[in-house]
Parts: sequence; structure tokens; C-alpha cells
Amino acid sequence: MMSVCRRYTHDRMEAEDMLQVGFVKAFEKISQHNGGSLEGWLKRIFVNTCLSNWRKNKNSILIQDTNELDGRADEEDGLQKLQAEELIELIETLPSGAKLIFNLFAIEGYPHTEIAIILNITEGASRAQLTRARHLLQQKLRNYT
Repeated sequence: MMSVCRRYTHDRMEAEDMLQVGFVKAFEKISQHNGGSLEGWLKRIFVNTCLSNWRKNKNSILIQDTNELDGRADEEDGLQKLQAEELIELIETLPSGAKLIFNLFAIEGYPHTEIAIILNITEGASRAQLTRARHLLQQKLRNYT
């Protein structure tokens, strides 16, 4: 669960705080677990805990519109050369808004409609931030490889 928290926070200390809060919430709500996948249930608690923290601090995060960019082939070539830990480090360098949307969409698998509801933004803002994140990762990959 620490890796989930790291994807949604700025640094290790904040991730550790969210990990602790998440486990407290899980312990308090264990009676609500319906017998399905415990890992999936816990992951949802930790993602929601981190999102709540983000909402509390979001006034410092700007959602900016960008244009759709090409160059996905370059991104894929660079990704093949990276180890998982190196890719996580690159993602962690993204601006907060772009990192959050990228994690929700590309890693957690949320659709833009759900991201918009969760973060109280428009679907267009979600798409724009994903595009921004991809563009920034492409730039970082070009510099990295």
C-alpha cells in the first residue's frame, strides 16, 4: 500500500502519513468488507485517503489546458529501456495535478468521467492534465535515454 500512497503524494513522509491514516480507516471499516478481494478493498481505501488529502491541499495545484501531442512511439521506446523504479521516479517529478491524473487514469484505470467526479473538475480538465503528463514524461524520457 506504500507504493499506492507514494504515487499520490509529494514525498516519502507524506506517503507514510497517508499510509498510517489509510490503515486506521481500514481498521475502522473492516466490518464493511464484503468478502471480496481484500487487496482491492484496501487499495480503494488508500487511493481515497490520498485523494482526500489532495482535495484538502488542491488550492496550490493548477489545472492547465494543453493540446494533444504526438510522439507516443518515442515514449514507448524509452519505456522499454527503463526499470520500473526509474519510471516511478520520473512520474514522481511531474507537477501535482498532472501526476494525480496520470496515476488515476494510467495506473489505477479510472475513466475521465469518474476522475472528473472524484476531483470535482471537468472531463476536459482531466484529459488536458493527462495530455500534459504524457507530454512531460515524453520530454523526460528523451532527456533520460
